[in-house]
Amino acid sequence: MKTSRLSWLALSPIALSLLLSACGSHDLSTPVEEVVHPATARARASIAANPRLVLAGPDDGFVARDVIVEPDGREHVRFDRTYRGLPIVGGDLVVHSGLGGVLEGVSQELSARPFLGSIPTLTKGQAILRAGDEVKGTPLTETARLVLHSLEGAIRLSYEVIVEGLQPDGGPSEMHVFVDAHSGELLEQWEGIETSAAEGSGRGFFNGVVALTTDLAGGTYALRDPSRGNQYTTDMNNGTNGNGTLFVDADNAWGNGTLSNRQTVAVDAQYGTAVTWNYYKEIHGRTGIANDGRGAFNRVHYSSGYNNAFWSDSCFCMTYGDGDGSTFNPFDSLDVAGHEMSHGVTSRSARLVYSGESGGLNEATSDIFGTAVEFYAANASDAPDYLIGERLYKSGNGALRYMYRPSRDGKSADCWSRNLKRLDVHYSSGPANHFFYLLAEGSGVGSYTDGAGATTCNGSSVTGIGRVAAEKIWYRALTVYMTSRTNYAGARTATLSAARDLDATGAWAAAVAAAWSAVSVN
Repeated sequence: MKTSRLSWLALSPIALSLLLSACGSHDLSTPVEEVVHPATARARASIAANPRLVLAGPDDGFVARDVIVEPDGREHVRFDRTYRGLPIVGGDLVVHSGLGGVLEGVSQELSARPFLGSIPTLTKGQAILRAGDEVKGTPLTETARLVLHSLEGAIRLSYEVIVEGLQPDGGPSEMHVFVDAHSGELLEQWEGIETSAAEGSGRGFFNGVVALTTDLAGGTYALRDPSRGNQYTTDMNNGTNGNGTLFVDADNAWGNGTLSNRQTVAVDAQYGTAVTWNYYKEIHGRTGIANDGRGAFNRVHYSSGYNNAFWSDSCFCMTYGDGDGSTFNPFDSLDVAGHEMSHGVTSRSARLVYSGESGGLNEATSDIFGTAVEFYAANASDAPDYLIGERLYKSGNGALRYMYRPSRDGKSADCWSRNLKRLDVHYSSGPANHFFYLLAEGSGVGSYTDGAGATTCNGSSVTGIGRVAAEKIWYRALTVYMTSRTNYAGARTATLSAARDLDATGAWAAAVAAAWSAVSVN
């Protein structure tokens, strides 16, 4: 059946308003509060003066979400983008300016002007039904809005349907499903739940005896840290709803190192949160996950026998299961804590979409910084390494991921290929993890390999530049150059730009290029 389509260009403002209302485009709130900063106005002026560079027209809107000002005065302003009020998923960009706001360049994945679509053929209800066919687990609520969906050069009018409920393993789900507003075709889907002032002391299960900054009020100590944005930890009491109960204590000595004491796991979580805060502040100058001085919080003892941990934007929190007690320990080891908090950093910077290659880069970012936190802590009870979640296994053998040779888990890819985007994001992270290890440590048999060594995909030999240098390159690439749709080729470009910014000699950039080539990203 042939369907006639009416161009958006033919719609009057009144008709457009009625259409948006009928389609429920505002059922899901889109952040509209703009970052107010003098750099925002300068970047907006650059957009107005160079519309072709950013593929902008009179119907495009730009809302500043983040501003970074370098010590030398250079500015980087991150914008979310709309077309006639419709959010453009994948349309975000970063405007880079020199002294005085002089435009130096733009980071973006959008490759064409926003699509001038037509009145949707599907109703919101039909889109929700179509999305429901793709959701595993137990859906509880569904909401939808009309958006423009951009992926690999195609811009299509679609519904973004968010289905909230439970995943098959009992964890919470916030599935984003994009449905073509005309054909009903499934365009993309991703999971929004991303897995993986008094001085007290605690004894954790993983981290041993550690110092904790707590809060004294009314003669009772709370597991809340006023020196780090009031980060705190709650007990979910093996439930799944709500935010749990704040841990309190009379003597400010927390846990006893055994899992029979409910505070023991809380010690590990609170300690991991504090160390991660310190790492980002000292190494990268970032104050808190959102760089606004506000602390996140931990929820421990989530559900029963739950073998996972996750970050959620909706609660701005990390959540940890206790493990099944037979194969797995609780899921709040130090590298996992750093991993989950780093999902929050990604969500407040590049917002790498949790699907395809960008999803793999999202996961790799958390693995990279989870590992970085472990090295930064230098805790004798949890010796740093390039394994992710190795302390979770009760047997003492195995890891969730192996950065020096990702394929050791039997599922992850060592090298980039066109099929990579078909893998689960935890496995498509492999080439980026592999790249980071090679950049930091180099190839061959090293201190952190299993004896077989770190091989390369092109048979080359790579010399590392050191872990901290590699961390700084990845952080700058993430926060300054990557956007929501950055793929592996874009990550190579972003890290090369970051390396050139950080090292004028060109040595770091050469090492970055060699390490990417070693994992088949050229």
